[in-house]
Amino acid sequence: MSTLSLRLPESLHRELRDLARREGVSINQVISSAVGEKVASLKTLDYLRERARRGSRARFERILAKVPDVEPELADRLQSKAPKSAMIPRRARSGRERNR
Repeated sequence: MSTLSLRLPESLHRELRDLARREGVSINQVISSAVGEKVASLKTLDYLRERARRGSRARFERILAKVPDVEPELADRLQSKAPKSAMIPRRARSGRERNR
């Protein structure tokens, strides 16, 4: 474990202290979690950029060309102007509402 001295504006420190209290954790835990999330986010971006760099539009289009040009099955079709609940069969909808 490392120790780090950190200077924060007073207003940010107050917000951080209040957040830690609300969450029931230490300020150190909030900061460690925030830094961990940021590092993970940046590493994910690096990974995705690397994957994109290795990608090929031509290969993608060749693969996409193999997909048959057919109408989607009824359950996979988009419903225009219908509310989401209307897309779920009535039997399934009533069961889902009970589970909520």
